[in-house]
Amino acid sequence: MNIIDKTLNLIAPGIAAKREQARTEIVRQQAVRNVTSQLIGGSGSNGRGYGKHGASTTKSSMLFWQTPAGDADVDIHQNVPKLRERARDLHMGTDIVAAAHKGLRTNIVGTGLRLNPSFDAKFLGLDEVKAEELRSTIQREWSLWADTTKCDAAGLSDFYQLQALAFISTMMSGDVFALMPSKNRPWSVYDLKVNLIEADRCATPPDKVITDRDRVQSGVEVDDDGMVVAYHFSNRHPGADGYNLTGANEWVRVEKYGKRTGRVNVLHLFEAERPGQRRGIPVIAPIIESLKQLSQYTSAELAAAVITSMYTVFITTPADDEGSTPFDGVGMDDDDLDGADNVPGSTGDEIKLGQGAIMRTDPGEDVKFADPTRPNPNYEAFVRAMLKQMAAALELPYEILTKQFTSSYSASRGALLEAWKMYRMRRSWLSKTFCQPIYEEWFVEAVLKGRINAPGIFDDPAIFAAYTKAEWHGPSQGLLDPTKEVDAAVKRMDNNLSTATRETAEINGGSWEDNVRQRAYEKSRLRELGLTESPAGSSTTVAPPDPSKEGDEDNDDEEGGD
Repeated sequence: MNIIDKTLNLIAPGIAAKREQARTEIVRQQAVRNVTSQLIGGSGSNGRGYGKHGASTTKSSMLFWQTPAGDADVDIHQNVPKLRERARDLHMGTDIVAAAHKGLRTNIVGTGLRLNPSFDAKFLGLDEVKAEELRSTIQREWSLWADTTKCDAAGLSDFYQLQALAFISTMMSGDVFALMPSKNRPWSVYDLKVNLIEADRCATPPDKVITDRDRVQSGVEVDDDGMVVAYHFSNRHPGADGYNLTGANEWVRVEKYGKRTGRVNVLHLFEAERPGQRRGIPVIAPIIESLKQLSQYTSAELAAAVITSMYTVFITTPADDEGSTPFDGVGMDDDDLDGADNVPGSTGDEIKLGQGAIMRTDPGEDVKFADPTRPNPNYEAFVRAMLKQMAAALELPYEILTKQFTSSYSASRGALLEAWKMYRMRRSWLSKTFCQPIYEEWFVEAVLKGRINAPGIFDDPAIFAAYTKAEWHGPSQGLLDPTKEVDAAVKRMDNNLSTATRETAEINGGSWEDNVRQRAYEKSRLRELGLTESPAGSSTTVAPPDPSKEGDEDNDDEEGGD
């Protein structure tokens, strides 16, 4: 027995017994935790491999970390309505969220992904003349449909505006649906229309919540193999007035593929992150909590700064025995002195802070102010650190999210290139899931109406794919140094790493075919006017020959000869 134990036994014999009892209790609790960890955590608590680290259930930092496993339905589908509501609320009331959503839309979609027909002319047996004729026909007919609001079922947007709406709705709500009905309307060449359906309207009908729970989840119906076969839509948005009183009234089951043709009826735009996932989640879902807290913190700092700017001085004066009017205030308007008089239910005695105001108080009263120390010198650094974490979750560099390029050219270009990895991925996703399927449906109608000649398109799927093959080009990533960027584009074309059509579309969103035609016309006009272009591209004047001078020179020569 050590000296401490001996001393404790001499001073208080009961302390040693209590200490031994405490030791026994600690050992017992540790044993209970080990048994519980083995029952809950399985092999993760065996102290080997990951059991000593991320899967540990005995470390103090991991002890109370409960992570029950769930499938996509439990983890996503049951929570996505609340995530959707909160994501929209943050979009409407938080500046950084609106900036993130709109920035993604502007850089990925911009003015719209433009069609470039790239049909397989060799496979289709088309020579250069016929291929050029087909390309011109497709572009002309596509413009009749896509460049007008007649492609929209609501008649509000053209095809490129529909792209932007579908994309930002997917980012905000997690997913969006596009129906492709055929409606014959006056002055419309094509009957195909695009009808965008907001995510909330796709839900499980009340009569199928229990009876078909395994097949229908969050409005998406699958077969025995897990393949999506249909979607269930309500005729009203659940947030509409009176929805909870009257119900959805009608539920419509729309099959994903047509029974007779096998063509697509419903386009479902979302990004899946788990097998078995049927619905998408908002892009800001992982950072919703942080965004809300940052918004509250910003509001609190703003309110504190406003209150600080309205510092008011209160002066206490002795009462006037003769009943003269005491000093009421200096530096305030009447609305500030008795601003509560016009408020219903107010007594008119309330006073409020004002900008540089001096207020009177009754004798014996005192007012004390706490120093708020605003503006907070740590505010900007803290917010910047939080935004960097949020930007990483959105796959965006901090400079892109906040539009602050304060570093060097190399750093700014590196941030831009990193962002464009994600932009290109999502642009490819949008073109494959939205633009291309709609283009194929339009192409079918154009052929059936006889406006495009495509022999054999319905005879073989390979021929159909050869005719409808297309590329979709969007806005470029911007030119930090135009000279370097253009030189790089020229080198890519010279080494067959890219095409003039692609580079033109990505640099300024133009059309190489239109540019070539216009340049040919411009050069011919310059020749007609006796002008020519300098190597730099600017026109310079070339004096035409003067016949009178030529004659004089000839006469001079003759006279000199004589």
